[in-house]
Amino acid sequence: MLLVHGYHDLGIQALLEATSTPKGSFYHHFKDKEDFALQVIDQYMKHVHAGLDVCLGDKGLPPLKRVRRFFELVQQNYRREGYLGCLLGGLGQELSGVSDVFRRKIKGCFSEIAKRIAVCLEEARKRGDIPAESNTKRMASLLVDCWEGAALRSRLQGNAAPLTRMLDFYFLSAVSR
Repeated sequence: MLLVHGYHDLGIQALLEATSTPKGSFYHHFKDKEDFALQVIDQYMKHVHAGLDVCLGDKGLPPLKRVRRFFELVQQNYRREGYLGCLLGGLGQELSGVSDVFRRKIKGCFSEIAKRIAVCLEEARKRGDIPAESNTKRMASLLVDCWEGAALRSRLQGNAAPLTRMLDFYFLSAVSR
């Protein structure tokens, strides 16, 4: 519902009705709407980390294929959800200018994703799959930035084309010798 409506347009009453949750139960678990959204982000990140674990931990694939596989897995999730994009990106665009709490939280989430990807890119660098002088932390951060832009474009277009083009460009151009 946060992806569909955004934070500001998602009313607590609509959320309660959609989930058949009594108001008292909601406030038993969440201090307020902000607390709810922050906990949703935490749950979302558990799924992101699980996907990173599965893909980046698959030592049967070369490191660059593992990284790309993670984004392809995310792309499949976006397709199932109707190309609504990334929860972090959507909330970040909506709230980062008005809430330091959300700005810091989402910035930290993106940083953690990039940090995990950088480890895999570093493995690729050591294997000689990318140039030895590559700054894998910057490459990982750029990959996350590009992905988020492509996720927004994918939402606008209602299809995977921007995501696929971004992955093709990054993995065929940006990381090639």
